[in-house]
Amino acid sequence: MSSALLRFSCLAALFAAWQFIAVVLSDPILPSPIAVAVRVSEYFQNGELPYHLGVTLLRVACAFFIALAIGSIIGIAMGASKTTDSALDGILVLGLNIPALVTIILCYIWLGLTDVAAVTAVAINKIPTVTVTLREGARAVDKNLLQVADAFRLSRQRKLLRVYLPQLYPYFMAASRNGLALIWKIVLVVELLGLSSGVGFQLGTYFQFFDITSILAYTAAFIVVIMGIEQFIMRPFDRRIAIWKS
Repeated sequence: MSSALLRFSCLAALFAAWQFIAVVLSDPILPSPIAVAVRVSEYFQNGELPYHLGVTLLRVACAFFIALAIGSIIGIAMGASKTTDSALDGILVLGLNIPALVTIILCYIWLGLTDVAAVTAVAINKIPTVTVTLREGARAVDKNLLQVADAFRLSRQRKLLRVYLPQLYPYFMAASRNGLALIWKIVLVVELLGLSSGVGFQLGTYFQFFDITSILAYTAAFIVVIMGIEQFIMRPFDRRIAIWKS
């Protein structure tokens, strides 16, 4: 059985079990997947779901690229230099242990209830984990290959693109996957606490009315989008990088 078929079979079994339990219980506390799908269709047709989903995805994308860029630069610098590592290690440990909720509240107090504060809070929470991953990658770089590149007198650009960075690609992908999984969850909390748009805001609104069907509808729609990003962007990019490395 292929991996795609196996994945589909497991998901189908999960939804079948959900449908069965919902029918047996016949309770609004657990709406059926069919009821959730109908609600998704309704919200999509009236434009509500695409708007809030788009707003959240924009915030996720901004925080993701900011955290990945800054965390990668700091991580590589720390992995390549013991002096830099010693100087920044204490700050890194501090960043890893500050609760996300504290960062979100402080950013809202200092910057106001704005998108800038939201993206900043999310990026600050993710930068340390990216830094740790890329620091380990930089430490694992094979110095012998760099010496071979020097022996063949490769230019700095070619040495960077063909020898150094390919050794870091697995760590970039690990940081990207982990970052995407973590960032969108924090973005929802940020929206719930202080913004007036986005999936997190909508979840908070429906929670006040105990509208479980709408909560599951927004959750399902957002998870489908994130899984689509993983399937059609992350995995093809990972395969292309593997070919490039070879």
